Amino acid sequence: MGPLAATAARDRLPHMTTSRTTDGSAPSDDHKFAAWAATLAGRRLTEVRTEGLEGRALKDAGDRAAHDLLMALCAEHRPDDAVMSEESAASIENADRLTASRVWIIDPLDGTREFSEPPRDDWAVHVALWQDGELVAGAVAQPGLGTTFDTGNPPTVPARSSQRPRIAVSRTRPPAFVEGLAEELGADLVPMGSAGAKVISVVRDVTDAYVHAGGQYEWDSAAPVAVARSAGLHTSRIDGSPLVYNQRDVLLPDLVVCRPELADAILDYVRRAGVAD
Repeated sequence: MGPLAATAARDRLPHMTTSRTTDGSAPSDDHKFAAWAATLAGRRLTEVRTEGLEGRALKDAGDRAAHDLLMALCAEHRPDDAVMSEESAASIENADRLTASRVWIIDPLDGTREFSEPPRDDWAVHVALWQDGELVAGAVAQPGLGTTFDTGNPPTVPARSSQRPRIAVSRTRPPAFVEGLAEELGADLVPMGSAGAKVISVVRDVTDAYVHAGGQYEWDSAAPVAVARSAGLHTSRIDGSPLVYNQRDVLLPDLVVCRPELADAILDYVRRAGVAD
């Protein structure tokens, strides 16, 4: 099922009852608002995990609860801004966002599979703000770690703790070329779920790079990339070109996030391997 068909199907799900959306203390600063909203959605997801659901029912309940809460927060506290959520086909297809000055790009639950497999912690909530062509604010909440990473408090990337580079890859569908990249760099592959968790793993010195090709959408990377950029990491497409958001076609199938000193070697291998062709 394609992304629009899947989100349309979820649009028809019964709406979950969520906790109160606001206590009247929503931050006016966009960086702080992104972190606040992502954190609240993460708390709601943690509650959903305790409601006795399993498998598909848990995935759908989590998607809906976080989506409803984030959309309500944006509507109440950023009413003049456009919003694009993975869980709403209408928001993705809304042509008005293409001419809007400000667009919130949200993934209410990134790593749905991992969320449905307690006690895994490699899942996240993404909230990013695109403004006039650039990502200007973003937050990635990882409730399993009890932490929200955001552009208002740019993370400090620790010094490398491993002599061998470490590359984050999908635990279910790692790109075939990454094994060759790891061999060339003398790197170890670190499987995990959630694009956000993988990007943040570079920020946390759990890995040194995340290299992906084979299919993602804008909401998978917008907030994580905003946070990674604020931390001084390299971010780009696998051909080295910039990551561009709020496009009519929301497919953004590849990216590289890594320590700056690894970027040239990674992009050179990708070029020689013909991956970006």
